Amino acid sequence: MRIISGKYGGIRLNPVKSDRTRPTTDKVKESLFSMTGPYFSGGCILDLFAGSGAVGIEAVSRGMNRAVLVDRQFQAIKTIKDNVQKIHAEDQFEIIKGSAEKVMQNLSKQHQLFDMVYLDPPYKAQKLVETLTSLIDLKLLAEGAVVICETDNQTELPDQLAALDKTKQKNYGLTNLTIYHFQTKRG
Repeated sequence: MRIISGKYGGIRLNPVKSDRTRPTTDKVKESLFSMTGPYFSGGCILDLFAGSGAVGIEAVSRGMNRAVLVDRQFQAIKTIKDNVQKIHAEDQFEIIKGSAEKVMQNLSKQHQLFDMVYLDPPYKAQKLVETLTSLIDLKLLAEGAVVICETDNQTELPDQLAALDKTKQKNYGLTNLTIYHFQTKRG
């Protein structure tokens, strides 16, 4: 597993030493960024089920200013910290141990807004529609934000959910990537 492109391209990242996480493959990660825009000029990404932190680190490598990486497992948090140290950019990352629900509530209280959100919960415990609804209700999405959901290929997500519109969906064998755009101003 490595950082594919950008400022830190080529740096190898550690996987989480646990059977409770499923790393996003380099192929899916590359596709994710080609679908959402390969490079960024600022912004903030939230990864609610960060695992090794690879997606958020890749986003910062490609030009995002900041990443908030969340996981509830101790081993994942340790791995994220180790991976962030490898690129010597600790000031661009906020690493939070906790459940997605509680962390979203706390981020909302801090009035944080995200330009990109990546959701890759454990496949057997997916509550993506609830999580997407919470992102909207808690006002965590900046106007025009992109929300990416990584799911198994059996999961069906709605085409529209409040101010989220599905714009793309791609299948990669056992994995689906679904991209939503957040727009409150329509018309």
